[in-house]
Amino acid sequence: MAIRYTPEDCAHLLSAVRTQQPLIQCLTNAVVTNFTANVLLALGAAPAMVDIPGEAAEFAPVASGVLVNLGTPTQSQRAAMVEAAEAARAAGTPWVLDPVAVGALSVRTAAARTLADLGPAIIRGNASEIMALAGAGTGGRGVDSTDTPAAAEAAARSLATATGAAVAVSGARDLVFGADGTGVGIANGHVLLTRVTGGGCALGAVMAAFLAVTPDAVLAAAAATGTYTVAAERAARLASGPGSFAVALLDELAAVAPGDVAAALRLQALAPAALQQQGAL
Repeated sequence: MAIRYTPEDCAHLLSAVRTQQPLIQCLTNAVVTNFTANVLLALGAAPAMVDIPGEAAEFAPVASGVLVNLGTPTQSQRAAMVEAAEAARAAGTPWVLDPVAVGALSVRTAAARTLADLGPAIIRGNASEIMALAGAGTGGRGVDSTDTPAAAEAAARSLATATGAAVAVSGARDLVFGADGTGVGIANGHVLLTRVTGGGCALGAVMAAFLAVTPDAVLAAAAATGTYTVAAERAARLASGPGSFAVALLDELAAVAPGDVAAALRLQALAPAALQQQGAL
């Protein structure tokens, strides 16, 4: 079947991010704050780590996009996240929900379900997180997935339909599904992304940056993932291990050109669920 999006579409969005330099409000976890900010700066966006009650609501209407990441959800930060999500929805600021380690842990799971009802444009997580948020699983091993993206496909499609958000499933092959049945796979990436703290969390911020320059949330998620994973492949060729990879990833996010993304990105069309059930793949 024909693919709806092309590598050139994704490359065009990278150009738009570089030109517009979107301001991204990050309410993220304490483990990855510095890395996430550096990833956004390397990409060409501007990070703003505004995550306390009161200020979070004030800043969301000013931001170009918002990331809400539940990695270390203190009581204060949970309150700020709800404020930011509500303010973003009221102002029309697009935002991304990253439901880190939901399922087995009650506080973050309840928070994620509350936030999912507040209109995220993109929900991004690993397969176990997406399945748990959709009510189809109990979560992974801490922040690590125990499920494959393929196993999470039905849950991701269901979550997209229920929330109206694009749902991005990260893994060996990344998947993105839209509420309208659109599906796209991204076959780029490198295992070293799983050996660096913040490798997945920073991708949520990148999605917020791409979301700031297009109203198409599926395309934003696919282009962000494609740019990030192409840069990861380039970085892995230069790295001798996780430490040098983390540095090289920042360098490659700054250096990767739209033409590089267009040439290297491997997109795959995913049939709508109805066609899959009929065997028309």
